[in-house]
Amino acid sequence: MRPRRAAEALLLAALLTGVAACGSRLPESDFDSPPSPTHSNAAEPIRVGIISSATSPVGGAAFSGPGDGAKAYFDALNAKGGIDGRRIEVVTCDDGGSGVGNNECVHKLLDERKVFALVATTALDYAGAPLVAKAGVPDIGGQPIGPAYDTYPHLYGIYGSLAPRNGGKPGWNGTLYGGTEVYRYFAREHGARTAAVVSYNQAASAAYARLITAGLKAEGYRVVGEQVNFALPNFRAVAADLRQQGADLVFDAMDTHGNAQLCEAMDAVGVRVTAKVTNVQNWASSVPKDFKNAPSCRNALWVTGSSRNHDDVTHPAVREFREAMKGRELSQWQLEGWAAAMWFTDAARSCAADLTRACVERFVNRPEPYTARGLLLPVGYEKLAEPPKTRRTCLSVARWQDDKGWVTQGGEMTENCFTVPQLPYQP
Repeated sequence: MRPRRAAEALLLAALLTGVAACGSRLPESDFDSPPSPTHSNAAEPIRVGIISSATSPVGGAAFSGPGDGAKAYFDALNAKGGIDGRRIEVVTCDDGGSGVGNNECVHKLLDERKVFALVATTALDYAGAPLVAKAGVPDIGGQPIGPAYDTYPHLYGIYGSLAPRNGGKPGWNGTLYGGTEVYRYFAREHGARTAAVVSYNQAASAAYARLITAGLKAEGYRVVGEQVNFALPNFRAVAADLRQQGADLVFDAMDTHGNAQLCEAMDAVGVRVTAKVTNVQNWASSVPKDFKNAPSCRNALWVTGSSRNHDDVTHPAVREFREAMKGRELSQWQLEGWAAAMWFTDAARSCAADLTRACVERFVNRPEPYTARGLLLPVGYEKLAEPPKTRRTCLSVARWQDDKGWVTQGGEMTENCFTVPQLPYQP
């Protein structure tokens, strides 16, 4: 379980739309009977669907990365003969970032195009999630932008889950849990003891800032809270206070544009920190463009996640991904979409000639965690009646350097691990 990643994505969705994007839910009774197994005809291609909010209120291509990575994987797979000679036919649908559009995409892919499975779903408002679950269609490797992947059966987010997922409330009776491993890492590896948390005076931003603050305090940090006006932010004043307070780390509960403005203000007043810790949405090769006016802060950008750095060319699975994506700007979400497509492919291959949805889900639910050839930290699914109080959690860490790109930090991600408390938060 990587709930902190889910919380980051939920923040981005809620912050930029100003609404809760959970969609309607079906009663638990609708999930009592397992769906009848659906076979894939061996004489036909295997049809999979990719739903993304490629156009949305968030802006151009903010949620297209996972789908792009998945399509690149399937293209490469088809060039090698597909799965046991069967080509993967990809059907995409842009839901426009709305719940109505998402429901339309679900109906189109499930009822009209009869897709066998969904892969790398990246929906700003996954309103159609209960329909996917009720139909028994496996949704594999989706990005948890909202609580759907901790709520419904047959949905398998890219970071795993320990929650019951019976179609009722998300998580455990409406509460999700996140660890403090990120804060433990910077305290242990860099001696950081003072951290600033910058947020907007907006509900979603403030809520996520409280989650970060709780985690930092649990790890013994002195926390400096900074809040700016969402409509007219004064980042210069924030930067000046950061310098006065002597912050080692800066975390934020803001969008990319706000991050860039904060970095510019930090450069302007001469703030130097150990790390300006950003989220996985900013883990992309577009950093020089996004932070073009803040060279010092740009080179203090650090990011943590649950997948292998897409700039780690020493790893063979990363090299394969980069070769397929040649000529495009790269992002961590693309790599995770590639891993989602690999996950579905490995599950389908495990079924041999008897490809059914039930067989695919048996693979995904097996006790052995999945790593996508080392691209992902081990991912698994359990249905715990009670949330764990502590959990051993690993993380992938990278920092930006202008002459090298994203440089992996902290050694092998599967060994960069901590046993940390699990703190509650509301989705």
